[in-house]
Amino acid sequence: MIGEVSIQSLSLSRGGRQLFSRLILNFIQGEAVALTGRNGAGKTSLLRAVAGLIRPDEGTIAFGALEPEAARDHIHLLGHLDGLKTGRTAWDELVFWTRYAGGAEAAAEAAAARLDLVRLLDLEVRRLSAGQKRRLALARLLAAPRPLWLLDEPLSPLDAHWRARFGEIMAEHLAGGGLILAAVHDPLPIAARTVEVGA
Repeated sequence: MIGEVSIQSLSLSRGGRQLFSRLILNFIQGEAVALTGRNGAGKTSLLRAVAGLIRPDEGTIAFGALEPEAARDHIHLLGHLDGLKTGRTAWDELVFWTRYAGGAEAAAEAAAARLDLVRLLDLEVRRLSAGQKRRLALARLLAAPRPLWLLDEPLSPLDAHWRARFGEIMAEHLAGGGLILAAVHDPLPIAARTVEVGA
């Protein structure tokens, strides 16, 4: 279980360009942090570095008592793109990602019901609207629970109703001891500390 995330003196570069340097950020269970900043400031790269997909130039990322390799099994990364195969049915895609993350089929069914996807599960992903695809991607968070959610623009294709509903889900996750680090342009529908990247 991840109880805290500690980012110390972190510097990141992409494509030969330094995004930011000596970033310090600490947050604990029950806390949400919203990463803001202009396009290209490094918000997405920071999420990917915390997920272990990018090696920083300098600095450290620690997860309390967990080693970074072990911490990966406790992290969900939801990118700006949904990462869904458009030729599969919504159900096949949800079950694939649920099992990949260590969840069970019954949990996938419950997540689909929570996000009002049941009537869409027989459809190919390509036939879903942008908001429906995002809800399908978000269902992974519920179907295979993990404490640390790394979210890249999680609300962008959602309407006002589903932004509020996902806010309720995020609040429940935090109340259960979870942590959220989200790159955003629009405010999150929950209380969150704001950190500007690349300021």
